[in-house]
Amino acid sequence: MTTYIRRLLSSVIPILILSIFLSACDLPGDTQTSIPDGADFAVYFLDVGQADSTLIVCNENKTKNVMLIDGGNPSDSNLVYAFLKKHSISHIDYIVATHAHEDHVGGLAGALNYATADVAFAPVKTHTSRSFTSFNKYLEKQGVSITVPKHGDKHKLGSADFEILGPVNPSNDPNNTSIVIKVTFGKTKFLFTGDAGRPEEADILEKGYDLSADVLKVGHHGSDTSSTYPFLREIMPKYAVISCGKGNKYGHPHEGLLSRLRDADAKVYRTDMQGTVICTSNGKDISFKTDKNTAVQTNPTEKPVKVSSYIGNVNSHKFHRPDCSGLPDEKNRKIFKNKAEAVEEGFEPCGRCRP
Repeated sequence: MTTYIRRLLSSVIPILILSIFLSACDLPGDTQTSIPDGADFAVYFLDVGQADSTLIVCNENKTKNVMLIDGGNPSDSNLVYAFLKKHSISHIDYIVATHAHEDHVGGLAGALNYATADVAFAPVKTHTSRSFTSFNKYLEKQGVSITVPKHGDKHKLGSADFEILGPVNPSNDPNNTSIVIKVTFGKTKFLFTGDAGRPEEADILEKGYDLSADVLKVGHHGSDTSSTYPFLREIMPKYAVISCGKGNKYGHPHEGLLSRLRDADAKVYRTDMQGTVICTSNGKDISFKTDKNTAVQTNPTEKPVKVSSYIGNVNSHKFHRPDCSGLPDEKNRKIFKNKAEAVEEGFEPCGRCRP
């Protein structure tokens, strides 16, 4: 084989392999989840397993204004690349790494291999992880440097507006440095919370931001340490989307979190059960489609056991079922007629008896 032929094959074969991959693989959004013609605003919650990646597209005057929030794990780079290519998204206005964990930043390199970016947001400019270093490397190739946004910053995405709500304070836990974003399109509102946990949620609540939203991207893949009762009370979402992997080792989403979403009367969508979830808005109404299992019960209601009252602990501000093994001393008890009354007074459910 001549040197010329060897060189030709070495340059052509990788391209052929990528073309076969793009045409053969089952991309999220291939069928039901394609953006409908004329859709004004669409949010893709990509099925990246036990990770997170959300693509927001705001169409205005035939121009796609795009924000990509996280990119899943490094192994999701090909998926993100192929998804952008399929939908002819070659430019991203805002690319966001909510925090430095690889299940959020890992696949952003794939996005930057296909699309150019204007602005890159992250809570830090450097990090020791290989995934974050890779993210920085591909940004530098485009002459883009990371911007660390401040809470309260406001920006435009086409005809949509968005505001940075967190992080408010620094933290040694990367989860609690998550960039929290509220996007408003017309009268519809969307809240994206990364992996923010109880401490960051409390910081945001203390700042007094308007958290009301129709759609909540549930924090930390449905962990019990996120989307706390006080936070949910301010949001009161009609819909909640959980990005997690089927049968994941963390037990996400946790039953405690699902119970809180039931109490909030939020309709739940889950990538582990329904694949990629797409939400569209015309500025007034919101609709959802999923890759699969549209009618599956994503948050089954447990058979209720009637309880005539609940017992609160005035020290811990937890409330319990009357048969809980962790009831406080008599002097520290406060009796509530129902759960709503306990929550209204700032008490949270006991993690042991799960009232």
